[in-house]
Amino acid sequence: MKRVLFIICMALICSAVVAEAQSLPRKVRNVEVQDLDAQKARLPWWGEKNLIIFYVDPEVPRQNHDFITYIEETARLAGPNIEGFGIVNLKDAVYPNAFVRNLAATRTARNGATILCDPDHYISSAWRLGDCDNKFVIMLVNKAGELVYVHKGEMSEEEQQRFIAAADPLR
Repeated sequence: MKRVLFIICMALICSAVVAEAQSLPRKVRNVEVQDLDAQKARLPWWGEKNLIIFYVDPEVPRQNHDFITYIEETARLAGPNIEGFGIVNLKDAVYPNAFVRNLAATRTARNGATILCDPDHYISSAWRLGDCDNKFVIMLVNKAGELVYVHKGEMSEEEQQRFIAAADPLR
């Protein structure tokens, strides 16, 4: 009987943690990560602009490629009040960090994108995102520092529309 009660209690605790991790909007803080040269860096435009953040495991960089390309090429979410950038989840990468940083630097040189690195789950821990391994995570953080949207993994067309609807008012 004690074992059954213990299992029920653990299940309730786990479901409460998952529910809290998914409740939005919620306040998040500007986290110190690294730039491509492994120097300390803060998230750019924090508190100045609304942010589209792509938090990417290097093993799945193309997980939402067509959608991200559409956003970039059409400037669909461009506006004076919003900026986007990428953060590479180095902790979950199977590739050497130096290799991943070099790939990111090449992309930055080619398209001017801002790319930072998270070497130790700083973002996913501080913002209670849960497991982001093998996930392309897309987030929206408003000027007030609230996480207002998060999606992990491949986005369906329906989810893409939800993201655009959440981002449009922030432009």
